[in-house]
Amino acid sequence: MINGKHVTVVMPAYKAAQTIERTWNALPQAIVDRVILVDDASPDDTVDVARKLGIEVIVHENNRGYGANQKTCYNAALSGGTDIVVMVHPDYQYEPRLVTAMAAMIESGVYSAVIGSRILGGKARAGGMPLWKYIANRVLTAVENVMLGAKLSEYHTGYRAFSVELLRQIRFDAGSDDFVYDNEMLAKIIIAGFPLGEISVPAKYFAEASSINFSRSVRYGFGVLGVGFQGLLWRLGLRSDGRFLTLPNSDN
Repeated sequence: MINGKHVTVVMPAYKAAQTIERTWNALPQAIVDRVILVDDASPDDTVDVARKLGIEVIVHENNRGYGANQKTCYNAALSGGTDIVVMVHPDYQYEPRLVTAMAAMIESGVYSAVIGSRILGGKARAGGMPLWKYIANRVLTAVENVMLGAKLSEYHTGYRAFSVELLRQIRFDAGSDDFVYDNEMLAKIIIAGFPLGEISVPAKYFAEASSINFSRSVRYGFGVLGVGFQGLLWRLGLRSDGRFLTLPNSDN
């Protein structure tokens, strides 16, 4: 807990058997109350390793996609009761120790969501981010900032923290089941007007870390542009997209 606030870490997992233990060991156990790993039908020993570590595990019988995995993560976190939800990829690419800082930013009440940015601090390339990914990140981020009227350093990080109040109002169950889900979530948060903070987070690129290939990245890029354009139409009052609607605030 942080100042009496319950903290849940959710891990969307796929083929993470070789990296789960390192991620688990680096988590700030003193402030994390619950850890949930959702396995998306991994063909390796992800589930067995996670269970041996004592992690709560939910298994998708069929591979449903990264976005669908997150939806299961957030539903599980909310059903168990919590105040702060932090998504940590179990591939050890992002620094797990910074869960404390991100959760504290939510606990303060200043922010409803926090993202761990690889771009802030200027160390993305030093951490091993491929040049083509860095360029695509910068270009897509610039375009989305214009379309969504925001000033984020990046939209493509998978390290995020949310208040339970935000998750109860954002329609996180709506939208893509694929990688562009991450982008949709940020667009929903920005359009709904929730305060969104950023923190500099080092990231490591290595063989066991999850990554999408070039062709999937191209498809993701077009999806990102589509989300931004729909967000722009929403802002201009030219189209109503159900993904961007918020639900009434409720503690139930």
